[in-house]
Amino acid sequence: MLASSIARRELLRSTAVAGRVAHRVPARLVHFKPPNDLDFKNLEEAKKNRKPGDFYPPDRPPTPLAVYLQQHPRAKQYFLKLQSILGFQRSKPMAGRRGLMLYERVCAVKPDDEAKFWKEDCYLPSTFQSWFTIVNLHVWMLTVRLRAIPPPYGRDFVQALLDTFFYDLEDRITGVLQPKYNPPTPYTFHSDFYHNPNKPPEGAPRTRLGRAPDRLITRQLKTHRDQYMGFTLSMDAALVQGDMEMAASVWRNLLGARGAAGVVLPAPGQQPQKYYRRSINPPISEPHKIDVEREQWVDDHSGVHDFPPAEADKYLTYPELMLDLVTYIRREIKRLEDIPDEAFLWQDPDTLRFGKVRNYSAQASAQPKKSTTS
Repeated sequence: MLASSIARRELLRSTAVAGRVAHRVPARLVHFKPPNDLDFKNLEEAKKNRKPGDFYPPDRPPTPLAVYLQQHPRAKQYFLKLQSILGFQRSKPMAGRRGLMLYERVCAVKPDDEAKFWKEDCYLPSTFQSWFTIVNLHVWMLTVRLRAIPPPYGRDFVQALLDTFFYDLEDRITGVLQPKYNPPTPYTFHSDFYHNPNKPPEGAPRTRLGRAPDRLITRQLKTHRDQYMGFTLSMDAALVQGDMEMAASVWRNLLGARGAAGVVLPAPGQQPQKYYRRSINPPISEPHKIDVEREQWVDDHSGVHDFPPAEADKYLTYPELMLDLVTYIRREIKRLEDIPDEAFLWQDPDTLRFGKVRNYSAQASAQPKKSTTS
């Protein structure tokens, strides 16, 4: 048990190290001067600027120390000076605090914030893998901007963001593979986007629940680490190679490469039959261990597979869908580029939230109304 836990932590550490990126060292080390009221923002003022209808994670209650310091300005002044003396306003301690806030309030909210688009327009199932894919996309988009912040801040913030991402993954994977009657809160917050298939039904008599071995959780973390690294490399290349390459990367990594082996159309006069086929990505190191021709017809219960012949018309929405996704990625990266570096270091994370891929309210208002004749 202890050895498995240590191995899992080493895996998370290696993932964070792999996410580090090289920076060109500037002529001088850039230092940012934080505001005097850092970490003591008024939550009630921040809530006034929130958009109705958007998903926001539950607010973390302020600590007794924070409440006391807000009520005693002189003690707050001395405490901030002590923070500065002890080095809590330096790059790494600041990144540790901000990494959690940026991940929780900017990236991890996207599956729940646009659940209708991901499930109905992208045809993604309500699984943990779909949740991970969506969050992975937005973590990558945010790291693209954080890499441009001069060192050591940019490097430390990317590291902290990835640390938080994989700590949250560990808690959520554990919740799926080792369910409990009273599930603990993940590293961030509970998500209604995906369904836990191992969750015990409410009201049922309590029995001993199945528990996956810890090594299986470690194996799943390795799998998600490989997916993160492959997705990052693919999207980094697409970012500089053009929209066609980005659309291809989105199709492979986000939409499950549906239709890669061809689109099967329904035969005239033939009754609908059960059909299943999915795309297989064999491991690069040992591709011979997987029989692709056989495995592509085996249901892995992921929910991401080719559309059956009776639903082949869904492929017609893919060109417009990939256009909207590529436009969204380019637009949001440009928006993040225009935001000053200081905003990522201590501005309210809610002001950095990603926009919508599709604005359904605008589409509904743009549709012409049917005229009625008496």
